Amino acid sequence: MTERRKIPGPAAELAAEFAGTMILILFGVGVVAQVAAGDIGDHDSIAWGWGLGVTLGVYVAGRISGAHLNPAVTLALAVFKGFSWRKVAPFMLAQTLGAFVAALLVRWNYTEVLAKVDPGHTVKTQGVFSTLPGNGELPVHTWGAFRDQVIGTAILLFLVLALTDLRNSPPAANLAPLFIGLTVVAIGMAWGTDAGYAINPARDFGPRLASFFTGYGGAWRDQYGDLYFWVPILGPLVGGVLGAGLYQALIGRWLPDEEPGDAVPAKPGTEPAADLKTA
Repeated sequence: MTERRKIPGPAAELAAEFAGTMILILFGVGVVAQVAAGDIGDHDSIAWGWGLGVTLGVYVAGRISGAHLNPAVTLALAVFKGFSWRKVAPFMLAQTLGAFVAALLVRWNYTEVLAKVDPGHTVKTQGVFSTLPGNGELPVHTWGAFRDQVIGTAILLFLVLALTDLRNSPPAANLAPLFIGLTVVAIGMAWGTDAGYAINPARDFGPRLASFFTGYGGAWRDQYGDLYFWVPILGPLVGGVLGAGLYQALIGRWLPDEEPGDAVPAKPGTEPAADLKTA
């Protein structure tokens, strides 16, 4: 007798989004804390830490929820790929909560070194948890950072759709999460100057909220004193929709739809983990 495959319900999907995003932030915020507070590593360490965090988070959640791990991904899939609109807000909340809890753990673990490097918990180490224009040092302001977030997230969504579109030539043997992680590494190395490549509202808002509750009173503002927290929320949401739309217009619309009789059954264990499911 063949065992029926259990279909994950809403609670399982939200748990997966929470857990996958938590893993992402544990490595991402953790590596920034190590570099900024412990003086171990450099920008390349940060880029690779974030990329590996994405890869591992996608492997954790991919089978159950599709591993969005990013409100910009969730919104773009709802706009262009038929993802249920009733799931959008719950997915975004689960992602943000996962990022929040992970950032609290990083904050707790790095309590002593953060206090030594920055006793007042100022903008000097605020960037451990949330992004700043010009990484807090270079002459970039609000709208320059907003532009950067739109472009960076558009690149991310364009490539995520390319890497997971089964009508295209996606990575086989469950390697899609690895290549999505490498995409984040590449964005960090090429687009990390103007705004710290948040490219994910949950990644920025969850840790920003955690830092605010644990002593960073200026968490909502940038180094100029301007209210900044909205930039890495709105910028990625706009950029994600633009990037997904560009993929659909330039690539997706030209790919052939598989006929039911043309599909070749996948061998067990070779299905993409990051299927970005839409139902």
